[in-house]
Amino acid sequence: MAPPLARTTGDARPRPAARPGRIRRALCAALTTAAVALPVVGAAGPAEVPAPVPAPAPPLTADGPGGLAARLDARYADRRAAVRDAERAADAHGAHGRAAALHAMAMPERRFLAFDGRDGGRGEEVLGDLAHADRIAVLVPGADTGLDHYARFRAGALALHDALRRESGGARTAVVAWLGYRPPATGGAASLTPGRAEQAAPALAASVAALHRLRPGARITLLCHSYGSVVCAHAAAGTPAAAIVLYGSPGTGHEDVAALRTRATVWAGRAADDWVARVPHVRVPLLPGTELGFGTDPVDPAFGARRFAAGDGGHSAYLAPGSVPLRNLARIAAGREPADA
Repeated sequence: MAPPLARTTGDARPRPAARPGRIRRALCAALTTAAVALPVVGAAGPAEVPAPVPAPAPPLTADGPGGLAARLDARYADRRAAVRDAERAADAHGAHGRAAALHAMAMPERRFLAFDGRDGGRGEEVLGDLAHADRIAVLVPGADTGLDHYARFRAGALALHDALRRESGGARTAVVAWLGYRPPATGGAASLTPGRAEQAAPALAASVAALHRLRPGARITLLCHSYGSVVCAHAAAGTPAAAIVLYGSPGTGHEDVAALRTRATVWAGRAADDWVARVPHVRVPLLPGTELGFGTDPVDPAFGARRFAAGDGGHSAYLAPGSVPLRNLARIAAGREPADA
C-alpha cells in the first residue's frame, strides 16, 4: 500500500509522510538530547532544605501489650515528633512553604509509619485501620511528588481509601501513601531513565514485606502511577502483593510481565487523554550501566498485563473522586474485577 500523504505545502505538491522508522529514530534522538541537556527541574530547591536525622523508629510487632494497634500508635506518635523536628528546621532555614506543609503533616490525626525530611523528604502515611486491615493498597506516586506539595498526593490517597471502603464489601481497609523515594521532575533527565526507580525499589520491597509480616492474611495491592510504575516493576520480583497496577505508565524498564518475575496479577490502564501515550516506548543504551526510556507500553497486549478501563481523563486525573479509573483501582485493590466503564 502506498504511504499516506502529508499535508501539502505552498507549491501544492504532496510529500510522503515520514516513515515509522524515521519517526522512531527522531524521537530517540530527542529523548537522548533531553536526558543529556535538560536539568533536573526543581531538584536543587526542595532537596536543599535541611532536616535533622530522625531517631530510629520503635519496632513494629504484633505481640506485646495492646498488640499491633498499640505498637502502631507508638510508631505514629514517634514519627509525628520527627515531622515536627523537620518543620522547625525548615522554618529556621526560611523554607516557610515546606514548614507549612510539614505543620499540616504533624497534626494529631496524621499517622506516619516512616518519615525522613532529608533530601527532599520521605514518608509513608497510613489512612484507615492498618492494625485490622483485610485490604491494603500501597499508593506509589510518580514525578513531581514531594513534601512541598504533599497535600495533593494525600488527597488522592484519601479518595482512594473512600472508594476502597465502598468496594470492599465490609472488609476492613487501609491505604499507605508511599513517598519512600525522591521522584524525578517531569521533563528532567532523571524522569527518562530508570536510575531513581532502581534506587527506590529496595525500599518499596521492604515496606511491602513489612506490611505482609504485620498483616499476613491481608490482600496487598501496589497501585503505581506514572514513574511510580517503573519503581513498582523493579520491586516486583518476589513481592507478597497480590496485584500490581500500572496506570499512566511510560513503561517499566521490562519488556513483558514475565520479566517482572512476580506471582502478582499485573494490571495496566491508561486514560484516553493521558499525554503519556505519546512517549516513545524504547530502551536506548545511554551510558555504561544505564539506558534511556522504559520499553514496552504496559497497555500493549505484547506486555501481557490485564487491561482495565481508565476513562477519558488526563495524566493527573486517575484518582479524581467519582471517576472511572478511581473506581476500578479500588475494585482491583478490593480483590474484585474492574468494571468495563
